[in-house]
Amino acid sequence: MPQVTSFDKTADMAEVLKALDRDGAAIIRHLMSDEDMDIMEAELTPYFDATPKGKDEFHGTRTQRTGALFARSAKAREIAVNKSVLAACDHLLLPHCERYQLHLSQAIKIGPGETSQTLHKDKWAWSNMFAEVEPQLNCIWAMTDFTRENGATVVVPGSASWPSDRRAEEHEKARAEMPRGSVLLFTGSVLHGGGANQTESPRIGINIDYALGWLRQEENQYLCCPPDMAKDFDPALRRLLGYDMGSYTIGYYTPPLPPGEGPEVVTAEFAVDPAVDTRIGGDAELLAAKTENLFGEKEGEKRLEEMVQ
Repeated sequence: MPQVTSFDKTADMAEVLKALDRDGAAIIRHLMSDEDMDIMEAELTPYFDATPKGKDEFHGTRTQRTGALFARSAKAREIAVNKSVLAACDHLLLPHCERYQLHLSQAIKIGPGETSQTLHKDKWAWSNMFAEVEPQLNCIWAMTDFTRENGATVVVPGSASWPSDRRAEEHEKARAEMPRGSVLLFTGSVLHGGGANQTESPRIGINIDYALGWLRQEENQYLCCPPDMAKDFDPALRRLLGYDMGSYTIGYYTPPLPPGEGPEVVTAEFAVDPAVDTRIGGDAELLAAKTENLFGEKEGEKRLEEMVQ
């Protein structure tokens, strides 16, 4: 029976990334403390209490899925910018984009008696468009211990490269068993699904996903966290939510103001901080800063020369 490779939080991140590349999944144990999980559980419990169960087998008729976590939980906002997770995003996603973004936030409470979810690849959210490019990194944080009995996520190591019509045999499936405060990292291309809960207690996981910055988000973060709310967030989190450019020309807008009362074309940062110079293009110094940030110093200089010619 295969296993998801598990690492202590002090492990060399390079080894975690090797396992992620090889298997499409890896676990980092105890990356957040029990106290962190207590805080987030207290923040989310009122929303769990108001969330209905799913209407079909895929979403789980005994499972509750609560979204908009960054609007509802300060602790969720904190773990969204966890350095180990962002290192995995850098490794997996930056080869295919200039920015990555938050794609989905969902607290998943699998209740007693729930059956196993159909195995799937999350990248299928964009139909079956991605064969060679990995579009997504997923994280499931354990708010409760994850065990085989209570519905630990089923993962099929090595399935990222499988064709869409290949189904996993039982001997190819692993269970992402992990203690509270741990995180399961897995790609959008690996087969996985929620496990069956054969206990009397719920299994709770916090699902936070990241995707290439030039793709449409599964959960619309601009509506979950509108500008009046997002302006008070950490700037790094705001950029991940999408208050940034997906690349040099993806994501700008024109504020809907009367003639002459606002800028014509700005980045989405303007919506949360009008004091920041968020013009597209602009003077050579600003343009150089943008291109260096996007492409690196040497490549930025080359592209700057091409753009100003």
